Amino acid sequence: MKKLKGFDPTTLEIYRALYTSVAEEMGLTLRRTAHSPNIKERRDYSCAVFDSGGRVIAQGDHMPVHLGSMPLAVAAALRRTTIGPGDVVVLNDPFAGGTHLPDVTLVASVFDAGGRGEEGKRGKGKTASGRGRSRIKGHAALAPSQTSSPLSPFPSSPLFYVANRAHHADIGGATPGSMGMATDVYGEGLRIPPVHLVRGGRVVGDVMRLVMANVRVERERRADFEAQIGSLKTGAARLLEIVERAGAGEAAEYARHLIDYSARMMRATIEAIPEGVYEAVDALDSDGVSEGEVLLRVRVEVKGGRAVVDFEGSAPQVAGPLNAVEAITVSAVAYVFRCLVGAEEVPASAGLMEPIEVIAPKGSVTNAEHPASVAGGNVETSQRIVDVLFKALARALPGRIPAASQGTMNNLTIGGTDTRDGREFAYYETVAGGMGARPAVDGVSGVHTHMTNSLNTPAEALEYAYPLRVREYRLRRGSGGRGARRGGDGVVREIETLVPARMSLLADRRARAPYGLEGGEDGKAGRDRVVRGGRARKIEAKGSTELRPGDRVRIETPGGGGHGKKVISDE
Repeated sequence: MKKLKGFDPTTLEIYRALYTSVAEEMGLTLRRTAHSPNIKERRDYSCAVFDSGGRVIAQGDHMPVHLGSMPLAVAAALRRTTIGPGDVVVLNDPFAGGTHLPDVTLVASVFDAGGRGEEGKRGKGKTASGRGRSRIKGHAALAPSQTSSPLSPFPSSPLFYVANRAHHADIGGATPGSMGMATDVYGEGLRIPPVHLVRGGRVVGDVMRLVMANVRVERERRADFEAQIGSLKTGAARLLEIVERAGAGEAAEYARHLIDYSARMMRATIEAIPEGVYEAVDALDSDGVSEGEVLLRVRVEVKGGRAVVDFEGSAPQVAGPLNAVEAITVSAVAYVFRCLVGAEEVPASAGLMEPIEVIAPKGSVTNAEHPASVAGGNVETSQRIVDVLFKALARALPGRIPAASQGTMNNLTIGGTDTRDGREFAYYETVAGGMGARPAVDGVSGVHTHMTNSLNTPAEALEYAYPLRVREYRLRRGSGGRGARRGGDGVVREIETLVPARMSLLADRRARAPYGLEGGEDGKAGRDRVVRGGRARKIEAKGSTELRPGDRVRIETPGGGGHGKKVISDE
């Protein structure tokens, strides 16, 4: 096949927009057809498009913690299964490309209408190939040549793969919402290795029944799985439309160019950072089980257009659920460097990580090994990895790096049985807080930051779906750190339960506040209460509490750090 000579920049931009629009439409389909408020209202999901070798070429503007880690899940699915026409593979195993158990990933292949893949529908370009990989010490995301099964019964490889990840409001385990304080992964819920959920267009009934037998609120879980499957169908259909117009060869060739272009942009961004070694330390308040902080240490070496991000010296994996698996650490690093290059200016492809090496010692809190509990690694430790990495880079780029944002997702779950109709319920959400001030701009108040890009559940939707009432929801005035630029304020959110229920909270930045930069003040730490009979009592930021009808859970989230020495007035 004759190779295309170079590429046309205008056509490259068209393909970037095309592939991105596919991922965005997949997300729209998922949101509109899901049943759980966590997906349809909070938008706790992500979608992406991959080339025939399993390298990401486009992502929707969804959840950073999902997007940076999903390539490892796709690699695991390709390594352990054969995904034929009409097949869908499901997985959530944190030790096989997943993150934490509630985040369930579905992967499908895209063949042409006749079931042929890359060789069966060539078009006028050349099949994609390349080197883009995310690396972590002791492990590498699969190279394209490793992803195809040598025993595949199909005559050729797929044209593309599509994948989505959605946070299910319950995936089993000891506590409703599957975000409790288990000390190993077995207690956190149902762990699903890469297995077929759909074969040849038909749901594998045994697998679906097995999953549904282990989760709360089966009707909602099943509907959300069906929404994810529908989202993949949408993505496959749109990709085939692209192929029909331009040919598989050109579509694959420009996918490769997008990856190469991202890599060049990232190298240029790293070259603009002064060469040197930059270090920082931060910590989580505790793991919720043991005493003492959980240390995170990073060393960033910038040299020759490449960056080595080394987490040697971080705490060993802990007894509580704050362990991050390798996919989370890679995802957090990818997010930080994508912020530096400009998220809106660069294709969100595998090329972004080509000039970056991530070193995370096995058995540490940044690369936990089985059977560590991991529920909070995805939502809390990921945020602290971002904080400590930005803190290190602030030494190299003092005029570009923001102060710390709230640094927690304030994970709140309430579940039980609605005594009014006998139906189970499982409510989950993360609660917004303050964004850190930037060198020239105040931080935004009451938003989700960094590794999350979700929304708070609207009060009307929450009250319609659950036996709960939102009694207070407002900004936590004055919680942002002061400085030349003020950190954003956190929020106050108070929720009343109308029935007996069990509440779990998994949050941080209750002791160590979000840091300010360049003389800016720290933001205020968060605090949590249960109000019963008009009296408020403090509850731990990591733990579970039994609630009576009329009890109120009050969450006051952290504010962002301030930036700069000049302190503005409280007005």
